[in-house]
Amino acid sequence: MATFAVFTAVPALIALVYSFTNIGVADMRHPFDVDFVFLGTFARVLTNAGFLQSLATTGLFVVIGVPLTMLIGLALALALNSGIKKLRAAYRAAFYLPVITNIVAAAVIWQYAFTLQGPANSFLASIGIAGPNWLGSPNMAFTTVVMLAIWRNIGTCMVLFLAGLQSISAEVYEAAALDGAGAWRRLISMTLPLLQPTTLLVSVLMTVSYMNIFDEPYLVTKGGPLGATKSVALWVYEQFGFGNIANAMAGAYVMLAIIIVLGIIQLRMLRARS
Repeated sequence: MATFAVFTAVPALIALVYSFTNIGVADMRHPFDVDFVFLGTFARVLTNAGFLQSLATTGLFVVIGVPLTMLIGLALALALNSGIKKLRAAYRAAFYLPVITNIVAAAVIWQYAFTLQGPANSFLASIGIAGPNWLGSPNMAFTTVVMLAIWRNIGTCMVLFLAGLQSISAEVYEAAALDGAGAWRRLISMTLPLLQPTTLLVSVLMTVSYMNIFDEPYLVTKGGPLGATKSVALWVYEQFGFGNIANAMAGAYVMLAIIIVLGIIQLRMLRARS
């Protein structure tokens, strides 16, 4: 409890207080000699073009990354739960490996794979397709970062969905099979409804993960080109580097508020469906 207070609660509270001030890097020697501007900092952040662009980019990360990650994770979990019989533990470990892989090493490999002369374009050239400029084009750079984020997160989704699938009694499926329900009908009418608690957990975790995305765009593209991959977390990091401490703290709390609102919406939507 003391560790949480010292390293999390107290710094978060200090950041909240300073987000209502005009503190900058020049004020660090005298942090108590700052002026309170109250909501002025938040107004400045919410009208900042760079912040709004990073917020839109983060929204795209969530809208594209979360559904794809969950769908792939669910498909892998279904395959491991019923379709794959041999070497199931080995496949499970292989699919989970990206979660525990060092992100710096993964980003270096990703950068090399998607350079103009990298393996990705070499493969496309071998089948007669001209490879794009993966890291130089805004749209393709965004796609490259999303693919890395999905690759890193599908293992977490797979494990959670697999745990949810294994908690469903086999007798339920046996009764449905006796009633003539096929595999697709069992999936739609039984498996997915019974997985709703797990789906809620996974959707919240993935939403938070993609809303806070930082490692992938920072290590692969540094937020470029033209800010196409700059997330809010990366924008906050840059503001600290520029000495705009109040802006950084206000931006972080704006993102926290959005995450809380999205979590509440997801919870209510899934409860309404159940």
